[in-house]
Formats: sequence, structure tokens, C-alpha cells
Amino acid sequence: MQQIKQPAILVLADGHVFHGHAFGKTGTATGEICFNTGMTGYQEVFTDPSYTGQILIMNNVHVGNYGVRDTDVESGSVKIRGLIARNLEEQFSRLLAGGNLNEYLQKNNIVSIEDIDTRALVAHIRTKGAMNCIISSDILDVDTLKAELAKVPDMDGLELASTVSTTEEYELGDPASKMKVAVLDFGVKQHILQCLVTRGAHVRVHPAKTPLSRLKEFNPDGYFISNGPGDPAAMPYAIETVKGILGENKPLFGICLGHQLLALANDIPTFKMHHGHRGLNHPVKNIITGQCEITTQNHGFGVDPEAVRKHPGVEVTHLNLNDESIEGIRIKNKPAFSVQYHPESTPGPHDSRYLFDNFIEMIRAQQN
Repeated sequence: MQQIKQPAILVLADGHVFHGHAFGKTGTATGEICFNTGMTGYQEVFTDPSYTGQILIMNNVHVGNYGVRDTDVESGSVKIRGLIARNLEEQFSRLLAGGNLNEYLQKNNIVSIEDIDTRALVAHIRTKGAMNCIISSDILDVDTLKAELAKVPDMDGLELASTVSTTEEYELGDPASKMKVAVLDFGVKQHILQCLVTRGAHVRVHPAKTPLSRLKEFNPDGYFISNGPGDPAAMPYAIETVKGILGENKPLFGICLGHQLLALANDIPTFKMHHGHRGLNHPVKNIITGQCEITTQNHGFGVDPEAVRKHPGVEVTHLNLNDESIEGIRIKNKPAFSVQYHPESTPGPHDSRYLFDNFIEMIRAQQN
């Protein structure tokens, strides 16, 4: 006998209502709705700290069909607030998997909804833009859900990075290495750190609000500014720290939120994007080499393109070929650069991992 599915409801801030069925934890979840176009890598996506505060639509028709595994993570826990999909699967085919998606979501207290027409939902968000939403499998009254949704703060102006940052310093890599990198953790992904360590760096990871004086005590040869969630303009403490790092004239590399903070440290404003970029197949052109990269992306804020191009001390290095948004900059007369996308690419193609090599080469060049 087929098990009767428990009903669930999705309500958007603009009043649109979608009916589906419950998966994962029974309950209610709120956050900003967003979508990811990737066909694989769902577990890495769920555990990416940059998704903090968001309810995620996975565009692929089937999610969960290769199960879950303890090693396929980017942080110590699931960071999304809720999950929306067409078909969420309990049965899986991968022999190496340690369990199914339903148990994984229940264990991590993630309220989810399936049997949603995700094509229609994503098309609606692409047209209307990012907005808050609520999903529930224990409250099925739409008016009650709308009242709860009205209490949820907007992502614009929300500081979230300090909530996902490490609370204590820790080190990775060989302590005897001659190359030390100080990492400011605003929600850093594990594979970003691994990309630095495998290239010979001894890394110390610092909490988000660590002052420059403490970073300098590590006597680093370079600085890395990490990815993370929330509005970069709501992080004056981080902007000031990045300004101080620039004054050190040591190699600096920023990814995603780190890219936005580097721009803000040079008085280039950021803005809330209409619906953001999230997925594994975004084409980006390297202006310096003329080559195109297929990139992994996850961001809802961007750098003001007009302000970048007018800035005498900043050069655009990468452009998104879909919408010509700014994907990379470097600071003239400073060993500092950043990209908006994710060159560590977990999940995703490895076209852009050369950026880590460039950072390491920059450090070695200064050491010599």
C-alpha cells in the first residue's frame, strides 16, 4: 500500500501559494527564497555557509537519488533553512552513500516540501525577484502563514557572516611551511581551505571580527577573505579590517563575500541583485587572458559595475557573460585581487582553480 503523503504549503511574500507534500522535518521554516541550477552536488550546496538564512529551490527534477555521505560537506552542518524540490528521493543508488536524504534532513532539522512545480516557481522568481517565503507542514492555514511571514526580516541589510564564522582560531596544513596565510572566516567552505593547504600553505583561520593586530601576530605571508552569507554593506567591521590589510601590501585574495568586501574597502558600493546567481554552469570571461571559464556561483549581492569602471585604482578582471556583472577585480599597485564566483568548485567544474595558483605565486614572488 502506498503511504499517504503529508500535505505542506509554500507561501511567497507576494502572496503566491503553492501546495505540495512534506519531506524531512515536519515543521515551519522561513527565509529568502533562491534557486540553484546545479544537477549534482546537493549535499555540498546544503552545507555551504553562504546559504544561511535562505530557503533553497533545487532545479533538478530528482534530488537525493545518490544519497548522502559524511565527506560530501562544506561545513559542519546543513546551513539552508528549508528545501523545495520537484521530487525528493529516499531511495538512492550510490553504494558509498551512508544514508538517504529524508533521514539526513530530519537529523539536521530541515523542513522541506516536494511535488512543487519548480519550473513555474523559478520562472516566477526570475520575473519578480528574490523575496521571503515560508514553508510549513504543521500549519496549513494560509492566512496564519502570511502573518508569520510578515515578521521575517529582509536579507538586504542583514549581517549574517558573524553567525556562521568560527568562534575559535584553528590551523591547517604543515606548521613548518614557509608560506603562511591568515584567513578571515565569514563562512568559509572547507574545500577553499583545502585548496590553500594542498598548495603548501600553512593556514590559520580567524573569527569574523578578528582585528588586524591579531591577524598580524600570525606573521602571515598573505591574507584570504572568505565567502559568507548576508549583506556585505552591513559589515563595517570587516570593511575596516580589509582596508587595514591593504595597507600591509601583502598578497590578498577574496572570494564571493570577500570580493564584495574588497570592493567596499575601496569605496565601491555593492547592491542587492534581482535574484542572484547560484549554480554550476555560469560562463565568465577572464578579461586578462581572453579565456572563458564555466564557474560555480552562489551570491545574491553584487559589485556596482559603473563605480568599478570609474575607479582609478581598480581594474575589472572577470565579467559574467550572461549579464555582464562584475566577476573579478584587482587593485592597481597592490597585490590584491578577488572573484565573485567560487574557484574551489565543490560542486562544479575546475576551470578556475588556477586562481589559487596565482595567489600562491604572488606570495612566493613577494618572498623572493
